[in-house]
Formats: sequence, structure tokens, C-alpha cells
Amino acid sequence: MGIKVVDIQTELARLSPLTGRGKETSEAQAAAAFATLAPFRDGAVFVGAFQGDSGWEKHPKGDEIVQILDGATTLTILTDTGPEVLTLTAGALVVVPRDHWHRFNASDGVTVMTATPQPTEHSFADDPR
Repeated sequence: MGIKVVDIQTELARLSPLTGRGKETSEAQAAAAFATLAPFRDGAVFVGAFQGDSGWEKHPKGDEIVQILDGATTLTILTDTGPEVLTLTAGALVVVPRDHWHRFNASDGVTVMTATPQPTEHSFADDPR
């Protein structure tokens, strides 16, 4: 097993930030805005840059670590007691609990790094539960 050092700034420079992210975003557009930095446990470490709404996602096999590298986003997590809405800016880190639906809304744009377990489930329903 080789140890790999990743230059995050170099990887970010290769991305095409996604504007107007939403339900109509194509696979090709999303692929150009995100990069896999390294495998991690049962998933990977990813970076991405986008503006718009990510839609809902959840990770049934583990918690997701989210770090905001640049910009800002609202992260909504659906909990047993209702939606929890967090405003995250550059430098913030949050752990999204396993199997909780969550979504990002970055009206002015955000760059994120995540340690995301796989598989990931996606939904653009108003309430994915």
C-alpha cells in the first residue's frame, strides 16, 4: 500500500464549478465540479465547488464529515425532532449522522471537502422520507 499525498489546491483548480445546481444538473456537469481525492474507509474523500441546491442525500453505512473550504452554504439535516438548519462558512466542519437525509443550498457558491461513505442515496422530493 502506497501512501498518497494529495494537493487539494491543484485538484480544486481542475474543477469546473457548477452554477445553478439542481434537479436538472447532468451527470457530466456534476462530474466536472467534483473530484475524488482518495479512498477512505467504505467511501472516499471528495472536493466539489457549486452554487445552488444539492438535493437530498443520505449515507446508510456511516457518518459523513463535511468541511467548508470556501464560500458558504446552508446545510439542512432532517432529524427525529424536525429539520436542523446550519449556516456553514469557510473553515466550518460538521459531522452529518449516518442515515440522515441532508441537503446543501449555496446561493452564492461553496467549495466543500467531504469524507463520504458509500453508497449514497439521492432524492429531489420535497420530503425524501
